[in-house]
Amino acid sequence: MANAYTGIGGGSGVLTTIKNTGKSDYDLIGDRLDTHTYSVKQVLSWIVSVVKPHAWLTLLSFLASAGAVLLQLYVPILIGQGIDLLVGKGQVQFLFLFKLLQHIALVVASAAVLQWLAGWCTNKLSYTTVQDLRTVAYAKLKALPLSFIDSHAHGDLLSRITNDVDQIGDGLLQGFTQLFSGVITIVGTLFFMFSLSIPVGLIVVVVTPLSIVVASLIARFSAKHFAQTQQLQGELGGYAEEFIGSQKLIAAFGYQKTAQTQFDAINKTLYTAGEKAQFISSLSNPSTRLVNNLIYAIVAVVGVICIITGTPSVLTAGQVQSFLAYANQYMKPFNEISGVVTQIQSAFASARRVLALLDAPEMSENLQADSLSTHDNGEIEFKNVSFSYTSDKPFLHDLSFHVLPGQTYALVGPTGCGKTTLINLLLRFYDITGGQILVNGQDISQVSRESLREAFGMVLQDTWLFKGTIRQNIAYSKSDATDDQIITAAKMAHAHKFIQQLPSGYDTVIDEEGGLLSQGQRQLLCIARVMLANPSILLLDEATSSIDTRTERQVQDAFDQMMQGCTSLVVAHRLSTIRNADCILVIDNGVIVEKGSHDTLLSQNGFYAKLYKSQFEDL
Repeated sequence: MANAYTGIGGGSGVLTTIKNTGKSDYDLIGDRLDTHTYSVKQVLSWIVSVVKPHAWLTLLSFLASAGAVLLQLYVPILIGQGIDLLVGKGQVQFLFLFKLLQHIALVVASAAVLQWLAGWCTNKLSYTTVQDLRTVAYAKLKALPLSFIDSHAHGDLLSRITNDVDQIGDGLLQGFTQLFSGVITIVGTLFFMFSLSIPVGLIVVVVTPLSIVVASLIARFSAKHFAQTQQLQGELGGYAEEFIGSQKLIAAFGYQKTAQTQFDAINKTLYTAGEKAQFISSLSNPSTRLVNNLIYAIVAVVGVICIITGTPSVLTAGQVQSFLAYANQYMKPFNEISGVVTQIQSAFASARRVLALLDAPEMSENLQADSLSTHDNGEIEFKNVSFSYTSDKPFLHDLSFHVLPGQTYALVGPTGCGKTTLINLLLRFYDITGGQILVNGQDISQVSRESLREAFGMVLQDTWLFKGTIRQNIAYSKSDATDDQIITAAKMAHAHKFIQQLPSGYDTVIDEEGGLLSQGQRQLLCIARVMLANPSILLLDEATSSIDTRTERQVQDAFDQMMQGCTSLVVAHRLSTIRNADCILVIDNGVIVEKGSHDTLLSQNGFYAKLYKSQFEDL
């Protein structure tokens, strides 16, 4: 049976290459993503593991880049030889010159083909890796405990999967390819320069470190600002996501100006950090260009002296021209590398954020877990169960109760006493810190989450719908349901009438917020979804809180029919809806303070009686 609620998956099949930290429980406060730090070595090791499945693309890209660079570096030699063939009145050797031009054309065409191949491989590698990372990150989200999702801004998590993953593809993969091409260019240029003249080549090599020192100093100063920029982008994304999703609430409380002020504050901080990072990194290019032009001028002067005097080396006019081309070509990679370093720094900051997400502790799962038995269909038992959201603040204390198949138990108590938490523990959204929970006589810690949750149907106070048709939203709990089954479930939930009034009936497309549907209508769709699933255990958490009184009674009748032979746990604040429950558990401060039927608890004139009378004392 398919799940009748939106829950976290069983955590199996996660593709991540990062080993789990081994923690079975997640502390809401103590282990946040923004506290993770990774060294350059760790990040590079991770990148290698990510790219490893596509090693052939990486190798082909490097070989094509190296071949294209070497062929391009060979062209100045050929041009220099052609210049020497033109020097001297009446001494132009047209036959050799024509063959040389053909040779140059062939070399340039071959370099262009290899350059295209290198670009294709790099793009293919980048997009494939980004796709793999997104798949891994999405699978990771399904494997994370609910406590992790609750303790981190959703917008920041989305930013890690979208913006940061893109930055890794653009920055690290393409950046490293450009860096490799730059290194090959430098090494190849040095080889050709020394083959022409060792003394002049040494002049270029001696002056070059000035450019490297300038670029490295600037890169060091800009690195911390790029890391801060990526973090602030995540914060801004999280705030924007909350702002967009809460428009009605913001407008109702007149909070627009305050929300805008807070958004502007984060945006301004991001602007300042980004401006500093870009300004500092932008100094690298003009600084290195200044050094490059100085080297070019020195080579030109020394080359002319060599032609005239033969000191310190004998050079022809064509060779000097080749040397000037190499001097200019030799310094270009340093300019490009300085720009690539900026890109790589930003990508490293993003890689650390994605790595922190992938390295987050997952839900503990017993790989040898059994499937949930259906022998005793719907038996639930809590044995001395304790739980805390954080290690230093206990929340539930030594809870024990036993629900037999077919019984209805109600959970009541003040807001925040732990009613919904009990349901979360039962579904293993959180793991208990003490005691034992049994379903059908089996310890749920020894049962796979998937088989456990298939036994439950759940309706929450907060509705959940997705973009799709009304039919698809109802059939979410049973993908193979027929139209008749869907309509029957809608009629049981008293949703059929308003669905027929929609523009396209059951084929009306709604968005995540339900479109023009009221809160009560959205709740009825969620109830219809559960009724279609017909689960063996029904969990209702304020399921009718958004429905008018008349419809609530009708839906309650449908639930009563559905509950016959079905075990039910009901969380309710409106105590009139649970009068017929077999047993009512009264919870306060994480402890069961009273237990019994409605009439029994009223006769005791205790905590429950006070709660009940407080709802009707005005009447």
